[in-house]
Amino acid sequence: MLQFSKVGPEAYVGDLVVYLARQPGKGTPRCTNNGAVDGVIRRVHALGDFSGKEGEHLLFYPEKGRQGIPSAKRILVVGLGKDGLNRELFRKAGGTIASLAMKSKVQELLLVVPDLACDMAEMVEGLAEGLVLGAYRFKKYKTKNDPDASGEMLNQAALYAVDHKGLDKALKLGEIGAQAACQARDMANEPASHWTPAHFSKYGRQLAAAHGMTCTVLDHARLKKLGLGGILAVNQGSACPPEMVILEYAVKPSAPTLLLVGKGLTFDSGGISLKPSAGMEEMKYDMCGGAAVLCAMQAVAQAKLKGLNLVAIVPATENLPGPAALKPGDVITQYGGKTVEVVNTDAEGRLILADALAYGIKRYKPDMVIDVATLTGAVIIGLGHHRTGLLSNNDDLCDRLFAAGDRSGEPLWRLPLDPEYTKQLKSEIADFKNVGKKDGGTITAAAFLKEFIGETPWAHLDIAGTAWDFTEKSYIPKGPSGIAVRTLFDFVRNWKG
Repeated sequence: MLQFSKVGPEAYVGDLVVYLARQPGKGTPRCTNNGAVDGVIRRVHALGDFSGKEGEHLLFYPEKGRQGIPSAKRILVVGLGKDGLNRELFRKAGGTIASLAMKSKVQELLLVVPDLACDMAEMVEGLAEGLVLGAYRFKKYKTKNDPDASGEMLNQAALYAVDHKGLDKALKLGEIGAQAACQARDMANEPASHWTPAHFSKYGRQLAAAHGMTCTVLDHARLKKLGLGGILAVNQGSACPPEMVILEYAVKPSAPTLLLVGKGLTFDSGGISLKPSAGMEEMKYDMCGGAAVLCAMQAVAQAKLKGLNLVAIVPATENLPGPAALKPGDVITQYGGKTVEVVNTDAEGRLILADALAYGIKRYKPDMVIDVATLTGAVIIGLGHHRTGLLSNNDDLCDRLFAAGDRSGEPLWRLPLDPEYTKQLKSEIADFKNVGKKDGGTITAAAFLKEFIGETPWAHLDIAGTAWDFTEKSYIPKGPSGIAVRTLFDFVRNWKG
């Protein structure tokens, strides 16, 4: 838990005191908070070992009783560079601090907030996010400590500012968003045997109980009665039954309603259209979209945001090649009656999303819809692991998502969605095929989903390239990134009608 400390750096006797320093155009970098520490920086800078570049750091162990130097066991100075000051810069600085602290087996630290010409709330929020995100480790299944690994997660991190009036909210919001993203990382890191559709349902119920939300779970019998044929078809090869989790967060009837839909494929073997064995273990991550929308709901509820009513739907199942598995060439009927020729059983995400989208729009009549899914390998070919693919039928919704992604350090890139792409999905025996040609695969996947949207403003986030192996940053671990949680949280926070 993050908090502001009443104890200043001079009186702090914990494991680590941290200062931030700007890189000057000329001269020596300064931390602006402590003249004695600046003296150390000057000596080290004269040797050419520290200039204040972004991410550069200086760690030293002060002598006890030396005048002006804090009494902590260690002092760390982290460079901020000389470019513009923004939340992403401070987020990365927070991640650097957390990483270095854990390498030194630090259990508690005090971060001195610098006096800089920038938005102080943005600075504090970014530092809070970076500290929490950068300290993340998943060690649940480790049975012994690795002597060469970094330490455990920080027990305590505090910030100190001479005047932190008005900054407590920024600190709290940064922590809430980052903790929710870490929860999504935890879900994704779990083995598929330990994160099943039933685990999604259990977590949804826990969130509802903790935050006064409503959770509904549609089991196999209810899905069949309602005619959600896409989810049922994908599930046919699995011994683990499907579940559709619906979480509702209501603020007031007059507020607009946002529907969030997240792909919850807890393991994707490809079905009969079996994936190659190399790397298939990563297909436990195919539920990152579902994790993102549930954890975004967690953050919104913790922050008690009042601008929007929210409904989150996670269609959850496995896609396995069991004896009753869906076969290439089979025709299924989606929710609402449209028929689909399943050409490739490995294009299953769109089948379960189509059901959830169509059902959610009809049942809840939302003012706008955002779906999040690790949907296509094609988006990685197009955008690599640096941007999430965005496709939409509404420019205003896109603009809001772009802004939220930029503020969150999770950039998006919009792809076209012209009618010509839908023609690639024409089937001779059904309303659609579930795949077209290889070219434009990310777009044709979205074009398939668009057929189940109607006129509702809708945006589709393809996170296949960013849900894991996201751009290397100090606050992004190897493996699952927790992508889209903070973007959705920011979207709701900054909603203005």
